[in-house]
Amino acid sequence: MVRTGETDQLDVIAIGRSSVDLYGQQIGSRLEDIASFTKAVGGCPTNISVGTARLGLRSALLSRVGDEQMGRFIREQLVREGVNVEGLTTDKERLTALVLLSVEDEGVSPMIFVRTDCADMALCEDDVDEAFIASSRAIIVTGTHFSRPNTEAAQLKAIRIAKAHGRKVAFDIDYRPNLWGLAGHAEGFERYVKSDVVSAKMRQILHDCDLIVGTEEEIMIASGADDVLGSLKAIRAVSKAAIVLKRGAKGCIVYDGPISDDLEDGIVGKGFPIEIYNVLGAGDAFMSGLLRGWLGGESFETAATWANACGAFAVSRLLCAPEYPTFEEMQFFLKNGSKHLALRKDEAINHIHWATTRRGDIPSLMAFACDHRMQLEEIARKANADESRIGDFKVLTVKAAARVAKGREGYGMLLDEKHGRSAMFEFAKHGFSWLGRPVELPGSRPLRFEFSQDIGSQLVEWPVDHCIKCLCFYHPDDPEHLKAEQQQKLRALFDASRRVGRELLVEIIAGKHGKLDDNTVPRALEELYALGIKPDWWKLEPQASSAAWANIEAVIEKNDPWCRGVVLLGLDAPQAELEAAFRATANAPIVKGFAVGRTLFADAAEKWLSGRIDDEAAISDMARRFESLTDAWLAARGRKAA
Repeated sequence: MVRTGETDQLDVIAIGRSSVDLYGQQIGSRLEDIASFTKAVGGCPTNISVGTARLGLRSALLSRVGDEQMGRFIREQLVREGVNVEGLTTDKERLTALVLLSVEDEGVSPMIFVRTDCADMALCEDDVDEAFIASSRAIIVTGTHFSRPNTEAAQLKAIRIAKAHGRKVAFDIDYRPNLWGLAGHAEGFERYVKSDVVSAKMRQILHDCDLIVGTEEEIMIASGADDVLGSLKAIRAVSKAAIVLKRGAKGCIVYDGPISDDLEDGIVGKGFPIEIYNVLGAGDAFMSGLLRGWLGGESFETAATWANACGAFAVSRLLCAPEYPTFEEMQFFLKNGSKHLALRKDEAINHIHWATTRRGDIPSLMAFACDHRMQLEEIARKANADESRIGDFKVLTVKAAARVAKGREGYGMLLDEKHGRSAMFEFAKHGFSWLGRPVELPGSRPLRFEFSQDIGSQLVEWPVDHCIKCLCFYHPDDPEHLKAEQQQKLRALFDASRRVGRELLVEIIAGKHGKLDDNTVPRALEELYALGIKPDWWKLEPQASSAAWANIEAVIEKNDPWCRGVVLLGLDAPQAELEAAFRATANAPIVKGFAVGRTLFADAAEKWLSGRIDDEAAISDMARRFESLTDAWLAARGRKAA
């Protein structure tokens, strides 16, 4: 993070558009032919607020969203990204703006702005709080919000406050003609229409700016001149600001002094040869990198290089803000480069991106596992109970776990699709931290998926915060043909999980099919890592010694320092054995929790399915066992339930 003394001080406040972008998922298609869309936050300042937050700046957004699901999505996503939303007003009268777009060809992305009387264009002076503006080292004003009197007044007020308090003012020209009424609804991709009215609006603020950023067309609209060099000189005549000229694939030039007759006579950051996949949002990513350097006290050459790098990431990926790099990702790229012109195909970079942008931190996980199918079906048969009642029992397990969790962080569950659909709906009511869902065919060896071997088509229907769980009976001394088949399945699952953006937990049980020593599981993990399989979680059986855990931790740290960690499985062990296993991992930081099932529910399931206890008795029994187990886990780490 970039700081200057005050711990509560913001680095930058971005002002202006806030929308939901709906991206066509069929690449190379006309917008008319798009069949499905993926959703992301959008709008120049909103993208910049996310981009700068990912790069370590303490950013905020000053805008409006509607009092509906799209507005709440933007607010919640910004909070997840670490963006301050104190200045994000909820407009109860207007809808959140939308943008529909497609990637039709290289550098061609038709879009439709759905912005009739939208929330962000209702921003007004009353939304601009002096203390809020003064709390930031810099503000960013954006072009579109000079297009209406109320939004113009809001930005001018923010500039006056910033200047009065000695804060910096950056201007992202962000010119879109149809948002000024200069192009039709179908011309959302049009980037330049000359307009004296627009130029007059923009020229009024140039003298107050410390940083002015735009493409060649945007520099011309801001100045009113008809050529780039003339535009730069016209801006310099009224402003001492550093002027950053964005030139697409050629990178950028920074002019931090007099403008000579040579357009190339400026500060040039390092450029990057990249395949252009989607140009939308590239300028906002560029601005994010530039601001990180500028506000971080770096030279303009470094700031420009960072800006170019962030722009390269954006044009090589589909979405805007969700695809912007984190600081760790950007630094890895600057240090190591990439053999791929299409950065989206670089597995090492993509893994860092994934791991550093996951939804929230889960430092500890205590999970009630009730994803069992075969075991509960067997219990139902022995109890002469209809198999359909298993689903009702799983609802009771959720209520039992919720009674212990009480909405606190660190509690989760494992539930399955076959019998647990109703339980998942119940789960959603209780504020758990985590849900895992199995995809393996129970008992399969070699590994098979339960409903279809086309696993990706199943995962796309899952909620985005549900974690894939896959159990594989895998031993490093298995026959090579068996290992190869199982490895192929796990790699396909890993690829699918990343493709659809779902976290993955791989459960390895080695002890049922071979000897288990201090190196068995470490060898198994090493083999899977060698294939490029990097799950977010591992679920492993208890180990016989601290040396085994040390070896496991070393393998994970070497291959994937971003792994969330290991959770212990139960294997129907008595609670005393589990407590001993918990204590054995007390000095193994990689072990973050447990996911235990039959130890908690088997007795209650047998009695409830045979009609010997009622719902409340089953819930109470399972809650008692789960609470006892969580207490033992926390005690082994010197903690108590919060």
